[in-house]
Amino acid sequence: MDELSIYCMSINNSNLDTIKSLNYIPVGLNKDKFSKEWLRDNIGDNISNKNSYYGEYTFYYWYWKNLLKYKKKNEWVGFCSYREYWGNKSNSKSNNLKDLVLQKFYPEWTNYDAIIGEPLFIGGTKIMKIIKYGKMALIKNPKAIFSKKGRTIKWQFDMFHGVGKLDKAINLLPEKDREEFRVYTRTETSFARGNMFITKSSKIINEYFDYVFKWLHECENIFGFELKGYNQIRMYTYIAERFLPFWFKKYTKYLEWPVVYYDINKK
Repeated sequence: MDELSIYCMSINNSNLDTIKSLNYIPVGLNKDKFSKEWLRDNIGDNISNKNSYYGEYTFYYWYWKNLLKYKKKNEWVGFCSYREYWGNKSNSKSNNLKDLVLQKFYPEWTNYDAIIGEPLFIGGTKIMKIIKYGKMALIKNPKAIFSKKGRTIKWQFDMFHGVGKLDKAINLLPEKDREEFRVYTRTETSFARGNMFITKSSKIINEYFDYVFKWLHECENIFGFELKGYNQIRMYTYIAERFLPFWFKKYTKYLEWPVVYYDINKK
C-alpha cells in the first residue's frame, strides 16, 4: 500500500502543535530556537547558512543529500510550508485547518509522476500594488495596467523583484531549456506558488534537485548575497518558484492539486 509523508517547513517553533496535529513532519528553518521534535536542515551535508536567501530550498538540499537515499519505494513524499498547505479536494467551508488539508494518499495519483500546486493567476494583482511596485515594469509593458493578458510571469517578477533579473537567471540555464523557459515566462499568466510538489519517484526528486541547485549556484555569481528587503533577499527562492512548474510540466506526467493558504499565526 502506498504511503504519504508531508514535510511542513516553518521558521517559528510556535507552529509545532498545529503541524503535528496534521500528522505532517515538522521542519524548522532559519534561526529560531526549535525543540528536538523538529527536523532541522543544519546538520550533515547542508547549506543552512543560505536560508535567508534560499528559503525552503535549504531544506530541499538537506533532504536531497541526507534523506533521499532512505525513502521507501512505496512512499509519496511532499513538501509544503506553515502557510501554504496541500488541500484535500473537499468543498469544506470549515475554519478548522485539519478539515481543509491533505491527510491521505489519493489513488488517482498512481496515473501521474508528480503532483504540483494549482496555478496562481497573476491577473488579480491590484492596480495600486502595480503602481506602487511596478513603475519600471509598466514602462516596459504599459498594457499590463489595462489588460490582464499583459500580466505575465516575467512582468510580475520584474515588478516585484527587479526588471531584467529573471532574464539574467534564465541566461544561465542549460541550452535545452533556456529559450523555452524564456518564452514561457513571457506568455504564461500563472505559476504554481510555494515551490511545492509531491512525488513517489526518487529519480524525479534527484533529477529536479540536481538541476535546480546547479542553476541556483550559477545565479549566485550574478546576485550574490548582498540582498536586502523582502522582495530581494529571497531572490533564489523566487527564481526557483517560477521555474518549478515549467520543469515538472516538461519532464514529468503531472497533476495539479489544490493549495490552501492558512496563516496559523493570524488565527
